[in-house]
Amino acid sequence: MGLPDDAKIISVDDHVIEHANVWLDRMPAKFKDEAPRIERLPDGNDAWIFEGAASGNFALNAVAGKHPREFGMDPRSYDDMRDGCHNIKSRLADMDIEGVHAQMCFPNMGGFAGSTFWKSKDPELALECVKAYNDFILDEWCAFDPGRQIPLVMVPFWDVEASVKEIERTAAKGAKSVTFLEAPHKLGLPSFHTDHWDPIFKAAEEADLPLSAHFGSGGVPLGTAPDGDMFITIALFGMNSMMAMVDLLVSPVFHKFPNLKFVLAEGGTGWMPYLLERTDYSWERHRYWCNINAEQRPSELFKDHIFGCFVSDQVGIDQRHQIGVEQILFESDYPHSDCNWPHTRKLLAEQLADVPEDEARLIVEGNARRIFNFPA
Repeated sequence: MGLPDDAKIISVDDHVIEHANVWLDRMPAKFKDEAPRIERLPDGNDAWIFEGAASGNFALNAVAGKHPREFGMDPRSYDDMRDGCHNIKSRLADMDIEGVHAQMCFPNMGGFAGSTFWKSKDPELALECVKAYNDFILDEWCAFDPGRQIPLVMVPFWDVEASVKEIERTAAKGAKSVTFLEAPHKLGLPSFHTDHWDPIFKAAEEADLPLSAHFGSGGVPLGTAPDGDMFITIALFGMNSMMAMVDLLVSPVFHKFPNLKFVLAEGGTGWMPYLLERTDYSWERHRYWCNINAEQRPSELFKDHIFGCFVSDQVGIDQRHQIGVEQILFESDYPHSDCNWPHTRKLLAEQLADVPEDEARLIVEGNARRIFNFPA
């Protein structure tokens, strides 16, 4: 029972804090003044500057190793974070300390799915920023030790044709997944119920690249009190993954693309059994008059297409058979505020203490290798 000592833990949701030269080293010369760069502010903090304006800071995104008493939304500098946040050699060392063998990292400056660049005033600049980031991930970050980093790339989702080309380009270079929006309609874009995204889904399916949808890529959870504390939003972010799951299961997406996979990052898994039961119940009663597929129940589609990830989710582990052991993946979330570095392996072992060894291996390693085509 429990986590085997020789299991090579794979985390499918971590984050890279891009170093200051990621875009400066790769962008065409004509975009030198507009490309993302770091500026040291008068107060000693570092900030990203994009198109001549401030575009975010590190804050809760780079707090690995800090006590929660030190968390906050204030800007911070590279000097105020672990070197492993932005240096791949140091990252591997920090992974060794926490007992994680391999990672898949989401972007930071560009947003979970590239939303920073979507807001650009210049579509050509935005596209070049996406391509530069992907080349950094493929040629520098993951290439340093390919057995320990799973290449996750972004696409210029605001341009479907360009997205298809970028999927094809990066797949040829070894990409293993594409970060994508969990709820495009919340950003004012066409929903999953349209055919707008079909070329992207087709390209991802043909390249066998799962789409990784991180919570927050569709904005903050809807309906929170405007005068409520930020804590409420943080605690409810998993609701985004819940909405994305139901939205996808009753959309035409998986009927048109039977081999497409969506991995819902950081939303947890404990809610999945209830929501699947509720969705199936609603489907039985309303499938005849609603505009949904009336032949295949949502929970059946779920088994082949939707996967959940957890940092700390004892409820999900205890209900793993209602979810499906092969649907569950682990994430350490380094260096974000949900991460447990340097105690990741220890705390994961405690959560898996009553889980049979073969199931524990699937959750911490086997499922990730299968879903992301990342063999040992």
